[in-house]
Amino acid sequence: MGRPPWSKEELASLYQRHFGMVYQICLVLMKNVPDAEDAAQTVFRRVLERAESFRDPEHEKAWLIVTARNECKNQLRHWWRTRRAGEEALEGLAWAQPRDQEVWDQVAALPKPHRLVLYLHYYQGYTTGEIADMLGENPSTVRSRLVQARKKLKLRLEEDGYGQT
Repeated sequence: MGRPPWSKEELASLYQRHFGMVYQICLVLMKNVPDAEDAAQTVFRRVLERAESFRDPEHEKAWLIVTARNECKNQLRHWWRTRRAGEEALEGLAWAQPRDQEVWDQVAALPKPHRLVLYLHYYQGYTTGEIADMLGENPSTVRSRLVQARKKLKLRLEEDGYGQT
């Protein structure tokens, strides 16, 4: 393996630009802070192992999202993984999320496939087609999950009396 295609400064810049997003994806999927931190660090270690540079900023961001998702899936599959209380994860989600913590708490409580598509669509601004490409899913599956996620979120918010004056 040759020299990585970036300098320390370029790698530090990539880390600063994208760590928050990678960490949030890991936190959404892992549901606890220590495992999310481990997964996010592993993603950036994989950047160091990459032999080639990214084509453009969108390729860079998409690669990080897919790698974060895959790393979390791998960690969740391991038999040695311990379960930790979800409370710590919910506290950690607040730092980079919307101003309305109550809505984010309900998003975080949704099933994993729904959380991820909502996060990528509404918080990262990706289209359903882009999300489908990143996740290796059919675009209609992503659209269906997004519709289901919205319905579930609406029900949860109505049950909690959100938005009622």
